[in-house]
Amino acid sequence: MFRRTSGLLEVLLGHPGGPFWAAKDQGAWTIPKGGVHPGEAALDAARREFLEETGFVAAEPFLALGSIRQLSGKIVHAWAFEGDCDPAALVSVTATTEWPYRSGTYITVPEIDRAGFFTLDAARRAINIGQVPLLDRLAEVLEDRP
Repeated sequence: MFRRTSGLLEVLLGHPGGPFWAAKDQGAWTIPKGGVHPGEAALDAARREFLEETGFVAAEPFLALGSIRQLSGKIVHAWAFEGDCDPAALVSVTATTEWPYRSGTYITVPEIDRAGFFTLDAARRAINIGQVPLLDRLAEVLEDRP
């Protein structure tokens, strides 16, 4: 999701939930994303994951941003759309994770514990470094549109 506020382009990013990410900030934020179910189109998965991770509805038109490979090896297919929301109203699905790692103890955490709008410069510092090209592509796509 992106919006234009006072002439500035801002993007919505989510912060991963759970104790592993609790003290991490710079480089930890992410676009809302997730896996594609068998037989599901990638854009449909993106819309579903955005809703599951934020509680907000992704609305057309969608701008294709292509794919990137994160340092982890995960391939992310991304689309952008213009919209607005109150990040404080975020409602995320939960996931079960082992914590502490290799302890045999499992806890339930929100997939995204908070969200916020960032200018592109601030987003480049906050986002997972592998996703920076998606921000650059968004800026390029929007330059070509009125």
